[in-house]
Amino acid sequence: MDKVVESEQGNQVGERRKIIQPSFLNDPKLLKLKEVLVEWINSTLKPEHIVVQNLEEDIYDGLVLHHLLGKLGGVHLGVEEIALTSAAQMCKLELILQALNQELGLGAQADGTARWSAKLIHSRDLLATLHLLVALVKRYQPELALPQNVSVEVVMLEVNKGGIKYDKQIECITLQSEDTEGCKKEDPIDELLKLDAHKIATVKKALLHFINKNMSPLRLQVSDIEKQFADGVILILLIGELEGFFIPLYEFYLSPASHSEMLHNVTLALDLLNDREIQVQNVDPEDIVSQDVPATLKVLYALFKKHKNK
Repeated sequence: MDKVVESEQGNQVGERRKIIQPSFLNDPKLLKLKEVLVEWINSTLKPEHIVVQNLEEDIYDGLVLHHLLGKLGGVHLGVEEIALTSAAQMCKLELILQALNQELGLGAQADGTARWSAKLIHSRDLLATLHLLVALVKRYQPELALPQNVSVEVVMLEVNKGGIKYDKQIECITLQSEDTEGCKKEDPIDELLKLDAHKIATVKKALLHFINKNMSPLRLQVSDIEKQFADGVILILLIGELEGFFIPLYEFYLSPASHSEMLHNVTLALDLLNDREIQVQNVDPEDIVSQDVPATLKVLYALFKKHKNK
């Protein structure tokens, strides 16, 4: 642990970062995921005669991501093929990630809120690299069978004026399957939706009461759980109100006008929940935006379960 903390001394005050615990780097599921991603990249870029052997060492300079963007997304940027200096690589990465985020429906502001950034990728951050590649697979080749239930223990580092604060948490890289030991017990919301309609209505009424009680300081009211959380705005505000912090307005779209802006908001909301160790299994941002009732209820129930006594 001391070695990890020492390596982050150069971080700026207020900066936060996640680092995989060294003991998890040899986890069989993580190694299998890396192997599948390497094979996928090499298969995709075979016509370009590009071969990847190591994700951290071969992705960081932007060359591979540039070719994946062109091959899979049909987006061709006017950037130099090989960037030799660190500054040139960072500039190239920023342009590539901006385009990739647009392709992924995360919007122009995603770089500051997604699980990856040019800085993280360029610093050979394995966790950020994996999150980005998994997102690309889901976007462009969803039929590819990625290993399920890949999760790692990460150290959360935050630099403040008093030094470096750190905490540990489990972070999922690929979705959890329902047949694993940790998921044998069905989600309470999935069980709820099997009940009679009037019982479901009772639970929704309790959630609405909880939501409106906590949103009253903002003079906001929710009447339709399925629709009013789809754009992510009220969800972000509710999380901030319950967790006791303010999300700067420049971090999200207060009046989202497109699907990508709504997706950006919901992605930020789920990232905030993950950062606060409020675990919501098997929910993607797209589920909330598409007004998927079980997904929306799972998120709200997770907040209710933690803050029901407020």
